[in-house]
Amino acid sequence: MSSGASFGELINGETPVLIDVYADWCGPCQTMMPEIDRYARSVGDRVKVLKVNVDKNPALANAYAIRGVPTLMLFHRGQLVWRASGMHTAEQLMQVVESTLRVAG
Repeated sequence: MSSGASFGELINGETPVLIDVYADWCGPCQTMMPEIDRYARSVGDRVKVLKVNVDKNPALANAYAIRGVPTLMLFHRGQLVWRASGMHTAEQLMQVVESTLRVAG
């Protein structure tokens, strides 16, 4: 995560934010990277997609009690509205993010 905006500013905007918490040493994380990239391309600017290295961001890992990677978190208007660990395909992400955001309003 390297942006001029703070984490709080990023997740509090109107645009939903999907965060992929990963580690370089994590095999499943590396396998999922192309799926995250494919999802990001498919949604364009409708959803911000951020990749956060857990080893370089221990404060985030502690704040959200991340105990395993990959962990995905979806924020909408500053609220954590969905969280899951493990592998997800781009299609699965599309379905879960769309349905979660529909419910979250």
